[in-house]
Amino acid sequence: MQQQLEKLLATALFNSSKRYPSFLKFVVARTLAGQTDQLKERLLGVEIFGRPADYDTNTDPIVRVTAAEIRKRIEIYYQDPRHSQEIRLILPSGSYAPLFSWPGHPNGLADGPAPLVATSPVIALGDAVVAPRFPATGASLQKITILLATLAACIAAVAAAWYFSRPPVLKQFWEPFVNSSEAVLFCLADQSQYSTIRLRDAQDPQREITLNDRMVTIIIDDVSPLVNIAGLLRTYGKTYRVQGEISTSLTDLRRGPSVFIGAFDNGWTLRLTSPLRFHFANDHEMNEFWIEDRNNPGKRDWVLYRSVQQETGTYKDYAIVARFIDPTTDQYVVVAAGIGRGGTVAAGEFLVDTHRMEDILSQVPRDWKKKNMELVLETQVIDGRSGPPRISAVHVW
Repeated sequence: MQQQLEKLLATALFNSSKRYPSFLKFVVARTLAGQTDQLKERLLGVEIFGRPADYDTNTDPIVRVTAAEIRKRIEIYYQDPRHSQEIRLILPSGSYAPLFSWPGHPNGLADGPAPLVATSPVIALGDAVVAPRFPATGASLQKITILLATLAACIAAVAAAWYFSRPPVLKQFWEPFVNSSEAVLFCLADQSQYSTIRLRDAQDPQREITLNDRMVTIIIDDVSPLVNIAGLLRTYGKTYRVQGEISTSLTDLRRGPSVFIGAFDNGWTLRLTSPLRFHFANDHEMNEFWIEDRNNPGKRDWVLYRSVQQETGTYKDYAIVARFIDPTTDQYVVVAAGIGRGGTVAAGEFLVDTHRMEDILSQVPRDWKKKNMELVLETQVIDGRSGPPRISAVHVW
């Protein structure tokens, strides 16, 4: 396992950075030592990045940002066919405790050999670590090491069987998308605009001309949920395609499951959520935007004032996360849409975070995975950067 880590860190994906190798070495060392309880965001910020013990993780998300970038680089590494037979290092979404899995099981969640989480003579099962405490020397030590390795494999196999019989909430939520035979469609807000583009002469790069060009733009904060969710689906072996709202048709949506990102700049999101209990609304002047509860239309708990958003950059934002079968297309739909950009980013983080999504289990029926679901999230935005998402309301039907 340590050798596999060194292989990873020796590549150009990691050896040009100080931050990423330091992070990976720290979390791998703690995991192999059975100290996964120490892999918390604040502690990592203090131990790896030298942050003070009382630093605000909401305004300084260096740990989350670093982990997200490492996940992307690890995925790029294993996409190279030359590494297909290597032990696979995985940094699961929503966790800072790495896993190692056998070749041929890229997500670490497939049936078969269990993830490797420790080496003999230490036996690891979840967060519990058992170290043998009997003397051994010479040949007997070799026999004991083999015995412990075999025992560790047996325990890990039993643990894996138990684990796979109770799949995590994150995998249950995305199961209809993963099981679909069609690629997942991501629909993002896009805007057409006319601008200019500079073209350089191939023979003389110093020479250039300026041409009028019609370009399509997207909001960078909408890309964050796209990267997070698409990355998660790729760990399950799922393919996807990305289209702008303008170019997306009903025919496209009828082909397979879709994910819609953004609200007030994405007409498809507004149309799809309009019949739902929780839906987006605004005043005629478009100075106030809110999420309305059809069961209590006079309630204005989830409102965003455009003036506050623009003038201060510090405000509470709200988002709708929904998974349902659209009656028009008869296909599964997921919505990740905030009133403002901060809410959309928070919705994207929620949809790939196992620990956050587990919070819904106490508020939904046991057969929730077979039903439609809609949530309202809230997040504190400070200087334009969103904090962790929190559940405000849940509706299942």
